[in-house]
Amino acid sequence: MEAVLEPGNLSLAWKQVKANKGSAGIDGMTIEAFPAFARKHWPRIVRALEQGRYRPAPVRRVWIPKPDGSKRPLGVPTVLDRVIQQALAQVLGPLFEAGFSDHSYGFRPGRSAHGALAVLENGWKQKLRYAVDCDLKSFFDTVNHDRLITALKEKVRCPRVLTLIHRYLVAGVVLVTIVVLGGGDR
Repeated sequence: MEAVLEPGNLSLAWKQVKANKGSAGIDGMTIEAFPAFARKHWPRIVRALEQGRYRPAPVRRVWIPKPDGSKRPLGVPTVLDRVIQQALAQVLGPLFEAGFSDHSYGFRPGRSAHGALAVLENGWKQKLRYAVDCDLKSFFDTVNHDRLITALKEKVRCPRVLTLIHRYLVAGVVLVTIVVLGGGDR
């Protein structure tokens, strides 16, 4: 947890979240409003994280249209939770990166869909004719949390970090409903 909360790591996490932009979570806080909030509340938040008392907010559910006309669910965390998650990812990512397949390109540092296409093109020139594109539908909605935390324990020794990750997994989802008020003929 100390590495996650190290000021340089948190600063880098904030810069990444700010660069990614994104909409507000269930608390309505925008990227622009976060610095003032952080100046006022950051010491309390850090204490809660250090003491293992921090509770993530549920994510706001939005639906993203897919090319086939269907919709994909997306959870939008609060800006605060995005900063904390990014700080976690920056510390934990390198622990796991070395064990990933060299042929894996999704959500990896220094890799992209363009890089994967370049590898495919090179393979085609070498007469290789098979590639696998895999997407696990609703992974975080369906993954067995106990098995995931047990797997994480092999490399993550800090109980506070493991507890925080588990709390993110079970934080829940808030569905936003739009109600149209008014009467009369439509």
